[in-house]
This record gives sequence, C-alpha cells and structure tokens, in this order.
Amino acid sequence: MTAEVSSPVIQPMDATQNDVLAEVRNHIGHLTLNRPAGLNALTLDMVRNLQRQLDAWAQDAAVHAVVLRGAGEKAFCAGGDIRSLYDSFKSGDSLHQDFFVEEYALDLAIHHYRKPVLALMDGFVLGGGMGLVQGADLRVVTDKSRLAMPEVGIGYFPDVGGSYFLSRVPGELGIYLGVSGVQIRAADALYCGLANWCLASDKIAALDEQLDQMEWHDAPLKDLQGVLAGLAVQQLPDAPLIALRPAIDHFFALPDVPSMVEQLRAVTVADSHDWALATADLLETRSPLAMGVTLEMLRRGRHLSLEDCFALELHLDRQWFERGDLIEGVRALLIDKDKTPRWNPPTLQALSAGHVASFFEGFEQSGS
Repeated sequence: MTAEVSSPVIQPMDATQNDVLAEVRNHIGHLTLNRPAGLNALTLDMVRNLQRQLDAWAQDAAVHAVVLRGAGEKAFCAGGDIRSLYDSFKSGDSLHQDFFVEEYALDLAIHHYRKPVLALMDGFVLGGGMGLVQGADLRVVTDKSRLAMPEVGIGYFPDVGGSYFLSRVPGELGIYLGVSGVQIRAADALYCGLANWCLASDKIAALDEQLDQMEWHDAPLKDLQGVLAGLAVQQLPDAPLIALRPAIDHFFALPDVPSMVEQLRAVTVADSHDWALATADLLETRSPLAMGVTLEMLRRGRHLSLEDCFALELHLDRQWFERGDLIEGVRALLIDKDKTPRWNPPTLQALSAGHVASFFEGFEQSGS
C-alpha cells in the first residue's frame, strides 16, 4: 500500500491539475502520480507537471531530496497513456510526437538531478514507469513490485532509456527482459541492478514517518540511505533469474531472434525444457519487428552514452508510428481487444535484417 501519513493534506499543484500531487515535508519534496484508476499511466500533462515541479525544487535550497511514488495500491506507474497517443496519431495531431520528446527529457533530467531522488516502486512499474525510476539514486522495490519493459507485446520497443539501463544489466539478462517483455519481482530486480533496496510494502508508512522526522546533515543521500538501512535490505535470496542465468546468457547472445526461438525449442535438458518452451511460445506472440529492432537497439546501447541512448530511441520513435507495429498492437489489445494483432511482418522468418537495419539509418551519435 501507499502510505497514508498524518502529515498535512497533499494539495494539487494547481486547481485544475491533480494528477500529480506535490508537497514538501521536512525538506523533502514528495511527488505522487495520482491516476490510480489508470494505474498512474503518464499523460503529457503529468510529464509537464513533474518537470515543472522538479525544476522548481532544484532551485529551492529548502528542498534537500525528492521522493517519487504512485497513488493507490496497485501501481507506481504502468507506463505511458498509450491510448491517448494512438488517438493523437489517428487524428493527425502531434501529441504523440510531443509526448516522447518531453517524456525522455524528464527521464534524462531525473538521471542528472542534483538532489537525491528516492523512487518507491510499490506495485506495477512498467514502461514509462521504469523510465521515471531508473535515474533515481534510491530505487526501492517492495514485495508487491512487478517490473517490466513489456513494449514488444504491443508492437513497440523498450524506450524511456531502456537502451541504456537494460543494456547494462549483467550478461544477457537485459536482452532477455527487453526482447521477451517478461515481468520480474523484487529479488530479480535487485539481482539485475534495476533496484537497489527492498522494503516490505507494509513498512512504507514507517518509512514516511521516519522521513518526516529525520535529521539532516551534510550529505542528504547518506542521510536517506541511513533511514533505508534501518527498514530495508539490499539483497534477497532465491532470485529466479540466478538459476536461469546460464541458459539466458546462452540463448539471448545468439545472433538474432529466429535463432533464439529455434534453439529454445530444441532444448532437451529437463530443468530448462519447460522454461525454454514457454519462452519460445512467448516470443512467438510478440511483434517480430519490435523484437528485431529491440535486439539491435539494446546491443548498440551497450556502447552509447545515456544521452545518445535517448537520442537513438527518439530516432526510432519518429519512424515507429508510420512504419512500426504499435498502432496495430494498440488496436488489437486495447481498442478492438480481439487480441490477434496482424504484425508486419507476421512471422520472425519473414523479418529481414535489412528491414531492421533501415530503422537505424541516419542516426549519428554525438561522440560523447
């Protein structure tokens, strides 16, 4: 659960906009994504409100740190409000273009924020939610956390900095997470380095209470770490990905996705057989184009700076609504809900390397 503390009532940032709540308590700026009925999915207005408030607090000497969370019991943030982007594209509007430019700028600003940011990842943290938290200094998961970059399931690719943070997960685990879109829980999030603290969900209220009462010294980040050290842990036993790591490192290092599926289906070793078949089945439901582009993007991302990773994602974005599978994925899964997307191409075997490569043409990294 998200905490309900006996502090002053959180007020909307302005009278007309209450989908982002902001208040300062004990020198900490608290930001709450406040669309619980929509699993706190991000709209362009929310992105702008978050950016505006972070900019203001960056200049406010009375604010020492920021805590970011989601309202309700189900999600920190389940991603971007994809339906609004679909509607924008279909109506010939520019909202879908503006959204990604401003969302990426916000995510990058969090990565570079000069004051400590603590992200409370209670519940679902998907897509755009991952973009908000991966730049935070303190990324706190709970027993209710479910993390994923599930974009390939709707014909898209893991953006919001995914080409940076997924490509830096140990071994081939990040490739696996991006190409398959699977969800992971707290233990795996810590193992992958996608979180650095785990707190029991029912201790969030206690964390808030201690944050309200903590004394500040010369290093705000150390002060926050000291509070977390009394309530949270940095490792959990029995992360499922530890056992799967040798198989994942083998299969997801193969040259392309068709090779991965073919070899996963050929596994005969008993302890890997069920996982391998289930993974192959899952991959064959995803957009072949999205998986192919994701694989190439993540492998390139390993050698790019953070800024260039965002630039690459924007380069792909600018082509994707016209040439990618997102519009069809949203139609099949969110609009008509027939759950039978007509991917283009329809199969992995029909996907050419040249088609994938064409999305990367014209991209020039900054050289930084």
